[in-house]
Amino acid sequence: MPSYERLDDLLDPASTVLLTVECQQGVVGPDSALPELARAARTSGALHNVARLVAAAHDTGVQVIHAVAERRPDGRGANRNARLFRAAERLPVQQLTGSTAVRVAPPVEVAEQDFVVRRLHGLSPIHGTEVDALLRNLGCRTLIVSGVSANVAVPNAVFDAVNLGYTAVVPADAIAGVPADYTPALIRNTLALVATVATTDELLGCFGRARGRR
Repeated sequence: MPSYERLDDLLDPASTVLLTVECQQGVVGPDSALPELARAARTSGALHNVARLVAAAHDTGVQVIHAVAERRPDGRGANRNARLFRAAERLPVQQLTGSTAVRVAPPVEVAEQDFVVRRLHGLSPIHGTEVDALLRNLGCRTLIVSGVSANVAVPNAVFDAVNLGYTAVVPADAIAGVPADYTPALIRNTLALVATVATTDELLGCFGRARGRR
């Protein structure tokens, strides 16, 4: 894990943004379309750690962006060019625009100053959405990526962040995927090559020291 000094350099509140990925009720909530993933996010503590990071970001002045995946009721504009998309169309819970399924799930809280960015297509919370423009306008240099899933959306976000010139930080205990042993393997063999990997407690320690320097 990185030293506190290294993390402190990366996590200047003025240039750091926390991104939560698909922490929505239809994905990680009790009535999830993907119950195995929802169970992994909750039993691993990942969703709880996302909530802790969001609360600390609000206290510290770190900008929070919640990335939500949804689709129109008529499906217009949605991808159908991969097995994943076709399977999603048959799920009993649909991530429909305006429905409860696309609301950010407790215990993660959305503050007035947060951005909620919704996408109707693709796999990435960043590519093809407003997120990159928002990050640049906010003066972001470091992007913390949290949420689900470690299988698809989280690595997409990390790779896009790196390709766009941001420094990516991944709290290893605030992301989840399935099966459970896949997430640490992904972190160790893939994400650690391109991102700074830390724990939620390490990031919270940096946020706390930043508050102390105000």
